[in-house]
Amino acid sequence: FPAAKVALASSPPLLLLSARFAVSGLLAAAIALLMGDRLPRTREQWTGVAILGVCQNTLYLGLMFVAMTMISAGLAAIIGSSLPLVMAVLAPLALGERVGPLKVAGLVLGFAGVVFILHSRLAGGAGEAPFGALIAFLGVIGLATGTVLVKRADFGTGLLMVVGLQMLIGSATLLPFAIAFEDPGSIRPDAGLLIAFAYIVLVPGILATVLWFTLLKRGSATEASAYHFLNPVFGMSLAWAVLGESAGWPEAVGVVLVAGGILIVNRADRGRRS
Repeated sequence: FPAAKVALASSPPLLLLSARFAVSGLLAAAIALLMGDRLPRTREQWTGVAILGVCQNTLYLGLMFVAMTMISAGLAAIIGSSLPLVMAVLAPLALGERVGPLKVAGLVLGFAGVVFILHSRLAGGAGEAPFGALIAFLGVIGLATGTVLVKRADFGTGLLMVVGLQMLIGSATLLPFAIAFEDPGSIRPDAGLLIAFAYIVLVPGILATVLWFTLLKRGSATEASAYHFLNPVFGMSLAWAVLGESAGWPEAVGVVLVAGGILIVNRADRGRRS
């Protein structure tokens, strides 16, 4: 989130994302081909990859980056951490996952931390835009839909190839909107943009996406998504350290609640598997 905020100071959001997805997708797909992965073969497999790319990239990150032109990086991270609560509703309906009382308690505790921080930000005169917060939350709905798809779909290829292809889909679907609504002449290729762009291409673009898909394949969707409660912890800490965004005792209290919620959710899942 802070790296995105730095890049957005020198580039419109959709042009930035479309370029990021294109570079990340080409790199990931090329590495996957060198490792022996094949392309999906059936129409169903390609459809799954396309829907995933739209949900995870066009909707989630597209809306989140647009929102960050109106809200702080810290608040964007907080809203991103609402994914576990959305998954607690979707997972039993779409995946048949059991969400027991202990897991619900952990999710509620974690989200209480998120709400605590969010309320202090919006009510405390921090200059946050409610419409920007709404756009960011709609992006989270898109990510939740993609999360369900990752758990259910058979893409017919390796994980890294899926990562690359779904990013290329995201780039292709965002580009028309970027061209229609944004001015390429407003891009300023300064050092901040170049460094931030390289970082978001390699780390959240490829590495973090591979880790996220791996978590989803190894555990329940609810357990994996609980780690999104960590977004405020790292997002606000880095936004404070790198961007000078404000942080105070409400954020600290919220972080403690978030950490407790993650711990309870993971203990509940481990106990169920045992």
